[in-house]
Amino acid sequence: MRLQSIFRLSLFAFVAIGFFSCNEKDDFTIETADTYMPLAVGKYITYRVDSMVFVNFGKDTEIRSYQIKHRVDAIITDAEGRPAYRIYRSLRDVAGLQPWQEVGSYTVTTLSDQIEVTENNLRFIKLHSPVRFGFSWKGNKYFPDNPYNAAYNFSNDDNIEDWEYSYDELSSFSYGGINYTDVQTVEQIDEAFNVPITSPTSYAAKSRGVERYSKNIGLIYREYELWEYQPNTGNPAGPYKTGFGITLWMIDHN
Repeated sequence: MRLQSIFRLSLFAFVAIGFFSCNEKDDFTIETADTYMPLAVGKYITYRVDSMVFVNFGKDTEIRSYQIKHRVDAIITDAEGRPAYRIYRSLRDVAGLQPWQEVGSYTVTTLSDQIEVTENNLRFIKLHSPVRFGFSWKGNKYFPDNPYNAAYNFSNDDNIEDWEYSYDELSSFSYGGINYTDVQTVEQIDEAFNVPITSPTSYAAKSRGVERYSKNIGLIYREYELWEYQPNTGNPAGPYKTGFGITLWMIDHN
């Protein structure tokens, strides 16, 4: 009788463990990167862009605004011989009154564990599976040394291949009067020295990269800012800034 009771107790424990294990498995779902960058031929997203440029030999800052459309054109083969999507970019004025003008293309390669974007000869790992809070990866590990050196005389890109991308918590997001839900934020870099600039005789620099993706839609917001300020003390030309910055957010998609 005692042996039978022990058997029943063991059986109950086994069933209970199995039940809770199943429930725990059902609740713990891991999302993959392609959930936040769904691609298909014909899909497009239109963004409003504010581009920061330094003019007059770096003495003045201007914000130039326009619209840009990213449209999936075709499935092709990338430089590594893998299937990839070709994305065409088109520009028009910020009010959307002028016709679109194509301004180039880039490729997106969706792999089993990551999504790579190759643009202007730079290969980013934009998203990586599993998509969960705190997960990190080297998003710029394929970059060459000082990739922006040809265009900008600054040091912000000295260690750019070591940037640690990471996921923030899933949340909602609002920008430009538009509300988004199920947003996954990818933090890329957030470094600043002497910003805002309080003294014209002190060096300053800013490196900021963050992207936000909405589930089943794609990229909805991007902030990418790399610049430095040189006091240029003793030079009659005076202080100057060099670098760039862009902020874009989605205003339309299909």
